[in-house]
Formats: sequence, structure tokens, C-alpha cells
Amino acid sequence: MSDPAPHLLIVDDDERIRGLLRKFLQRNGFLVSVARDAAHARSVLSGLEFDLIVMDVMMPGEDGVSLTRSLRETLQTPILLLTAKGETEDRIEGLEAGADDYLAKPFEPKELLLRINAILRRMPEPEPESVTPKMLNLGPVRYDIERAELLMGDQVVRLTATEVQLMRIFSEHLRQPVSRGKLVEELGRDKGQAQERAVDVQITRLRRKIEADPKQPRYLQTVRGEGYMLAPD
Repeated sequence: MSDPAPHLLIVDDDERIRGLLRKFLQRNGFLVSVARDAAHARSVLSGLEFDLIVMDVMMPGEDGVSLTRSLRETLQTPILLLTAKGETEDRIEGLEAGADDYLAKPFEPKELLLRINAILRRMPEPEPESVTPKMLNLGPVRYDIERAELLMGDQVVRLTATEVQLMRIFSEHLRQPVSRGKLVEELGRDKGQAQERAVDVQITRLRRKIEADPKQPRYLQTVRGEGYMLAPD
């Protein structure tokens, strides 16, 4: 039996855009639900689980960045932001809020499809329950490599899909510097300084979850001229 089609949630206040995206993505094999604003999205998310959320930034009331930041408190589902703003600062704000990627309007539907598929490919495969966990000790925090879980005591610290992917990369290169360019490549993103800057933002956000003092990192270190390195106890 084939795997079920990924289920996407489209959040956009423009009814025409919601309809067009729904038809396009359904034709490309996805299950698609829609929400007209942040409040509607919260209602839908309370009863359904999704593989990915595609969300417009500019919505009346609560905007997409604010909703993303709020959802990240309890939800790991990947989020792709759609924005009419092309400035780097606006993209960084979305990434800092917890988005996994962004796409500036106007865009070609095929590019949206490529971005969605790239994010879904980055999601970790579930491991069999019988596999013996492998732990990385990071002070009071532990990282279970097999389960892709960050633990503080018995509590799971929620990671975004991109943060899980970063931890996988660093776990495969323990105590070895990984360049920003390599990280961009492993994350399946286009090359360029903008994407390397986006990686810096993701690293900063990840450090807040694993470091006692993110400004003076002990475990996720910056290696001058070489990149970033994970050095567990």
C-alpha cells in the first residue's frame, strides 16, 4: 500500500489565491485544507494534523509571523511563509519566528511546489521503537539521535523540522567544523549569502534551546573561518 498523500494547510485571506493554490496542489497529489485567517487556522489545527503549513504573512488581524511564533510554542509542523515583502530583514523575522522557509510574492506555482517538496524531504523518518537510543550529552540537555528529540530532563524540547535537520548534520560530523555553505547544501537550499545568513539565524535559534548562555556557546561552537561545530560532553 502506498503512503498517504501529504496533507497541507493553506492560510491566506485572499479567497482567489486560496482556491488557486488548493487546485494546483491537489493536482500535484496533495491533500489540501484551507483557512482564511489566523483564527480560522487555529480552529482547523485544533482538530487536524498536517504535514506542512503554507501561510501568507500579510493578513488582517494576527499576521503570519505572529501566528508562526505562537504555533511554534506547541507545534513542530513545518511552516512555509508567503510574503510580498522581499527585504532580508522581513525574511529573517519570519525565520526567527520559527518558519522553515519563505517565498516572496509573486512566485511561480512550480517554485512553490519545489519548496514544499524540499521541506517534506527534510523531515526525519520515524525510527523503529526497538532501536537502542544514542544520546548526545549537552550539559543539562540531551539529544536522542535515533528519535531526533532534544530532552531537558524528561521534557521534550520542541524542534522545528529545520532544527532537526541541523542536529542530524552536526551529529554526523561531531567535533568537526561544518561550513555554512555545506549546511545550506545539506538543507536543500539555493546557494548564496542570503541563505548563509538564514542558516546563521537558524543556528542562533537552535543555540537558545541547547545552550545555558547562547551568546557564549559551549556546545554549538563557531569555528572562525570554518563554520559551526557540535561538541558534546
